Amino acid sequence: MRAINSARLVSGDVVDVLVGNDGRIAGVSPVGVTPAGVTTVGSPVDLDDADRFDASGWLLLPSPGEPHAHLDKALTADKVPNPKGDLMGAIEAWIAAADRGVFGMEEMTERADGALRKLIGNGVGHVRSHVNVGESDPELVHLRAVRAAASRHVGRVTVETVALMHSPLAGPDGHANREMLRSALDAGADLVGGCPHLEFDGAGMIDVALAAATEFGVPVDLHVDETLDSGMLTLETLARKVIDSGFPHRVTASHCVSLSMQPTDVQRAVARLVAEAGISIVPLPQTNLFLQGWEHPVATPRGIAPIAMLLDHGVTVAAGADNVQDPFNPVGRSDPLETAALLVMAAHVSPEVAYDLVSNAVRRVAGRPEVDLTVGGPADFLLIDAPSLRAAVADAPAARASIVGGRPVSVTRTTHWMGEGL
Repeated sequence: MRAINSARLVSGDVVDVLVGNDGRIAGVSPVGVTPAGVTTVGSPVDLDDADRFDASGWLLLPSPGEPHAHLDKALTADKVPNPKGDLMGAIEAWIAAADRGVFGMEEMTERADGALRKLIGNGVGHVRSHVNVGESDPELVHLRAVRAAASRHVGRVTVETVALMHSPLAGPDGHANREMLRSALDAGADLVGGCPHLEFDGAGMIDVALAAATEFGVPVDLHVDETLDSGMLTLETLARKVIDSGFPHRVTASHCVSLSMQPTDVQRAVARLVAEAGISIVPLPQTNLFLQGWEHPVATPRGIAPIAMLLDHGVTVAAGADNVQDPFNPVGRSDPLETAALLVMAAHVSPEVAYDLVSNAVRRVAGRPEVDLTVGGPADFLLIDAPSLRAAVADAPAARASIVGGRPVSVTRTTHWMGEGL
């Protein structure tokens, strides 16, 4: 039995949370009171120090997650500059660096490890990372490196890997990439990914992805419509194919930027179709605010899918950071609270909705149980030194703890000194 003592809820109540040896909540009660029905020696405050974490009144929140990372690319901004700034400039910069031999197994593993340490330190308990897969990487270095880094943090964070397929995947020219997709799934990739809007035959690419995922029994997470071109609407094609095929696994469409460029009646119709198909949408404000809009110097549009419209139609929506300090995004702190703050400012959602989009919504997208402080639920929390959820999103205090299964896996405490004034 473990206990988290003196944690403050969003309501303001200060409680003890008792956690069973299975990592699930055994009870929640006022400070110092053993929950009814729980058998333990003494009260939660009497547990051995090794089994008790003093939250000291820090705010208790559901553990945040990262639904869309690129751990294989992370932390390369200084090695791989992107002078153009836009998406194609980033892609070209990455390919050129790969051709120069900038990357390698050990180098990539260490970077992915560093990126995971940042995420864990910020409280992230679950990460979904896309990793490059294609004929130019016959040894699956990207996938192997990310999996090797993830293996160092078992018990601190769970990591899903998405085989982000090179183009083309469809048609005669896609044979080698299709073989690499099979190799990646055999090697342990958890989802099928790719970029149908960048393919010559986007519909055909979707067919290949769904067929492979059906064969291997895995979900799909595609980069979809990462453009402000209103003439591109692959999301609708994806939804219809998922419905028509009866695809039985989870489907996620990440980015969906061009949906925000459609008239509201089109947005509404597509949102209904996406909800019918059961597709989750993952907007990525940080990277798409950077990559999109370079060609619109006047009234630059926001590169974010229409979150309110999607939520209003019952679509599961979660938000992530995408790239962090690489040619696709030269900044980023690997902190879901940064993503949440951007959602408030650029997508006009409330701090409460924004935090849900980077926490329990991530779990919904991944098919994981939500954190809701009910007995039997997962004891996966962020404890943070903030007076309210709004303040946590606004200030993103560094003082925080990541709790996985009721056990602290990362704790940051801060000190501040200010000298005398003049």
